[in-house]
Amino acid sequence: MKKFFVLFALLTAFIFAACTGTVSNQAEKNDKKTEQDQVSASGSVEQENETEKEETVKSTKAKLLYMGHASLRITTAEGKVIYIDPFAGDGYGPEADLILVTHAHFDHNALDKVKNRRSDCRTITWKEALDGGKHQTFDLGYVKIEAVEAGYNKNHDVKECVGYILTFSDGVSVYVSGDTSKTEQMPALAEQKLDYAFYCCDGVYNMDLPEAAECAKLVGAKHDVPYHVVPPKDGKYFDRSRAEQFDSPNRLIINEGEEIELVSDSKEH
Repeated sequence: MKKFFVLFALLTAFIFAACTGTVSNQAEKNDKKTEQDQVSASGSVEQENETEKEETVKSTKAKLLYMGHASLRITTAEGKVIYIDPFAGDGYGPEADLILVTHAHFDHNALDKVKNRRSDCRTITWKEALDGGKHQTFDLGYVKIEAVEAGYNKNHDVKECVGYILTFSDGVSVYVSGDTSKTEQMPALAEQKLDYAFYCCDGVYNMDLPEAAECAKLVGAKHDVPYHVVPPKDGKYFDRSRAEQFDSPNRLIINEGEEIELVSDSKEH
């Protein structure tokens, strides 16, 4: 009888020990699973945050407002506001960080239109751009401005006119011809692989549509934009029907008052 009780006690102890070990092992497994779930959740949150950051960067692009005639307003990804050849249209409310003027004619040089300016607003005209008789470059961090040739006709002296190439912090580049005919420098501009190129083409004071199309071939930008398509008269600063006659396979027509996002890989026409 004593042997029976001894065996029963040993069997009970063994079963208890086995059960305790099973519970302990299960608890360890549960702890590990919980830890893995926490790591996985943490990784998912981090991945979501990185995705949101990437989407924010992608959506933060410079924007260009065509105000009519030769007047442009660009808002950079950093929120800097640039006015080029202020004269036509509306949209001069945002405070200016930079004003660019290609030459002295009234329809490009209406600086009084830009009444709101930041305390450190900078104005670069053809005078600064041609300082010392050479085309200058200005690096402002959020944009690099390169002055290039303009003029080459009886109404515009190459020594008193410039065009500009603006290159933004994301690498997107915009060329504005200013008032000009074909220049000697245009073939060399093709090396820069420009994203956008604006060509005057009124055919009265500057080159006409065929010559502007020839210039577009020389420069080879991804997007060729006709602007300054008619002389300013009776408040008319754009003529879409004339812009549609600009013969370029990369033609991009921007309507007066239209704003576009500046990107380097878009092929919208």
